[in-house]
Amino acid sequence: MSTAKTPFIVLYCWRLHPGREAGFIAAWSRLTERLKERGSLGSRLHRGPDGLIYGYAQWPSDEVRLAAFAENLDPDASEYMSIAIAERFPELQLEPVADYLEPLASRAG
Repeated sequence: MSTAKTPFIVLYCWRLHPGREAGFIAAWSRLTERLKERGSLGSRLHRGPDGLIYGYAQWPSDEVRLAAFAENLDPDASEYMSIAIAERFPELQLEPVADYLEPLASRAG
């Protein structure tokens, strides 16, 4: 568990069951919106060339993250994500040391 007091990233990695990716993405998106209501700074989801799904979420502090996950915000989405996952890799908590990333939405258009 992190003792992060400043913004940090949690990196996730999964191997999904075949045919479950679209539903997993929809469930991840629903949960991200619910978590943003609880203080999350948002998330991104990526497909790697290895076929794995990588996700990361940014949090202002570990306290906010723990409070956000204290209740099951969307049981249906959580269950679908769980069913879709064939293999779950350990999550990593990363502290930013340099940040030059622009929000994807700022480049849309």
